[in-house]
Amino acid sequence: MELAAEYQVAYDNNYRAFKKGISSTESIQYYSTWCLGYEKDLSKGETYNGPIEAATAVGKLFPTDRENVKILDIAAGTGYVGEELRDIGFRKIDALEPSEGMLEIARSKGIYQNHILDILGGTNYIIENDYYDCSVVSGGMGEGHIPCTGILEMIRIVKPGGVVAIAMREEYLNYVEEYQNKLEPMMEKLEEAGIWEKIDRTVYENHFVGKTGVLFLYRVK
Repeated sequence: MELAAEYQVAYDNNYRAFKKGISSTESIQYYSTWCLGYEKDLSKGETYNGPIEAATAVGKLFPTDRENVKILDIAAGTGYVGEELRDIGFRKIDALEPSEGMLEIARSKGIYQNHILDILGGTNYIIENDYYDCSVVSGGMGEGHIPCTGILEMIRIVKPGGVVAIAMREEYLNYVEEYQNKLEPMMEKLEEAGIWEKIDRTVYENHFVGKTGVLFLYRVK
């Protein structure tokens, strides 16, 4: 894929966080060095639209009483999804982010009530069952990032009737080995088992520098 010169650096820097074979530890270490240039490279609304798509979808599912809806922003990064949620009236938002550098930038924005330095399903901070009304992730799915089993954790921490929202690059479904012929079948099996039900699956343009995104929305039963 040929990119405009102004997008090539952003693409290359982002690729290093998701390169083939990268481990979770290596990815977290990379984010800790990239954090200061992250928002320059991933300009929300320009080169990176996943957070906007995710937050907009969550807003539609919680049209009223948003100030009392408890949300966990998973792989929160520097707070892009949190910013979008705050701007449409959500106030009880927590951040879960394994990179200390990224989380410190998010903390400085005053968006979140709690700042959890941990991976999804980690042991630094134990989240209660059925605690949140919604768990949302944008940018946390990819090589060396959240595994398929992370879906179970997203469900566990959300109340029955609550929402799980996942925005990711569509092509990762096909070439990230962890997800290839695994992620969507797992989602379907969980639906067949009555664990959750699909609200929507939407493909959208320009998730990141022209790459198509896919947004999954499920309601926990």
